Amino acid sequence: MREEGGVGPSPERGPGTPSRTPEPAPAGGTTGTEATGGGSAAGSDARGGLASVTKGTLFLIVATLATVGFTFAARVLITRTVSKLEYSAFSFDLTLAQVLVAVGALGLPLAIARSLPYAASDDERRAMVRISLWVGGAAAAVAGAALWLLAPEIGSALGSPLIGEGLRYFAIAVSALTAANLLASVFQGYSNVTPNAIFLQIANPALFLVFLGIAFVAIPGRISYVAALASYALAGAVTLGALVAYTVPRLAHHLPPGPEAPEARRHLLRLALPLFVVGAMTSLANSGDTLVLGVFHSGEVGTYTASLTLARLVLIGVGSAAYILLPVASGTLRVSGRSPVRLIYATITKWLMVFALPLTLLFVLLPSRSLDFVYGSAYSSVVLPLEVTVLGAGATTVLGPASTVLVALGRTRQLLVNAVVSAVVDLGLAILLVPSEGYLGAAIAWSVSNLLFDVICLAEIATSDEIHPFRRTFLLPLTATALPVGALVYLLGPRLPLWALPPVGLGIAAVFVGVTLATRSFDDGDRLLLESVEGILGRRLPLVRRWVRPRAEERPRT
Repeated sequence: MREEGGVGPSPERGPGTPSRTPEPAPAGGTTGTEATGGGSAAGSDARGGLASVTKGTLFLIVATLATVGFTFAARVLITRTVSKLEYSAFSFDLTLAQVLVAVGALGLPLAIARSLPYAASDDERRAMVRISLWVGGAAAAVAGAALWLLAPEIGSALGSPLIGEGLRYFAIAVSALTAANLLASVFQGYSNVTPNAIFLQIANPALFLVFLGIAFVAIPGRISYVAALASYALAGAVTLGALVAYTVPRLAHHLPPGPEAPEARRHLLRLALPLFVVGAMTSLANSGDTLVLGVFHSGEVGTYTASLTLARLVLIGVGSAAYILLPVASGTLRVSGRSPVRLIYATITKWLMVFALPLTLLFVLLPSRSLDFVYGSAYSSVVLPLEVTVLGAGATTVLGPASTVLVALGRTRQLLVNAVVSAVVDLGLAILLVPSEGYLGAAIAWSVSNLLFDVICLAEIATSDEIHPFRRTFLLPLTATALPVGALVYLLGPRLPLWALPPVGLGIAAVFVGVTLATRSFDDGDRLLLESVEGILGRRLPLVRRWVRPRAEERPRT
């Protein structure tokens, strides 16, 4: 298969690989031996891929939950000690900084994470890593310097000196976190999520909270706006320093000194260019509505981002799976084609519901109580943005990490078009709705654009490669859990005390697992996933095996 746009290698053949590689499965679907892994290369790759994705996803989910905890504590400290106007300015600056971090490395983080699994030699990997660090590091420095210089003009244009003042501090964080993301992406290419989890997901927000705490102790009872800004900038700088210290000895272990393959540098840069535009458009689709809200209703940004933070909590699972799925799928496609990826994609998407479904039901059906539980009564009356954004996030999770598969397949042209469409829809709807509807208009724009992006991506990989999650073993437990449990939560939820919300969420997850067991909604992917989990635990789970084993009519005849 020729790659879209002629960028990068085809999934069946990476740079420098031998001319003969395993052919992908026929369009008709997965064969029995491929699915079950009965000694086949495809089954072995599916088992190994599921093990890597499962371990990496669980690790990243735990790390992201730590991020949520630290970020929530920091938010409480800031919101209770600075004015609402200052907090809205802080939220606007943070959103703009996150956009710049996403695009500041010029698409190199995604490119290096996707290309390293395809590389056939250390010469190619050395060339890719070195050029990405030189070019990406320089780009990170330029992004921060540009924001520093333009900060006063941006604040003046928006009529907010607070925004301009804050962007000077965020410029430091932009350079530091852009470079840190690039370093973590190099390890991502080796299917190692530790740097991302430990340094970016845990250490960075923890340091931010620590520095805020120091400021709170220094001036008892309050944290100044400048102290909050300085804490964020300092946390980013220290995170980068720690990650550099982690990277130097370990990267030398992965790539000892030696020659480079010049063609690999050119390949990486060709791949990075469209991914840079994709990253810019995707980030704009995720944040453009907030920026537009800041232009028309700057005082509502803080309230809106409070709802958006909970909606993004629903996406933690799919985001964590996507991070580790990219190198795993890229390597699997090169060796064994699409059959193992079909199995991995459907299985992982199904079990992400254990995390996403409880949050979706609680936030949509009990929005006021959820906001009260997380932020306190000051935010509990603004429920519509939360309901709208969480509906979009929940639907996106059901579709799975489709855009990641497009990156692994190397279809950068399709991904670019999808990202542009999503960004245009987000900005268009925001400009149309925000002036009159405020944060509700921003919520509608965010939900529609993000859901549209994933719908298009999934439609493309489903029609061309039959990669999708919609199997009976997924849809049956999902609907059998969501409909009756949702109705019960809606009827009984208002009577529940706030402390009961976490147990209810755990109960919803348990019901999903119970319905899956009761309806025997298992397939070959679930059985391979069980083997992967047993490998992670270092022990067999005979009781679970009895439930997951094929029914008599499913077993092959002897």
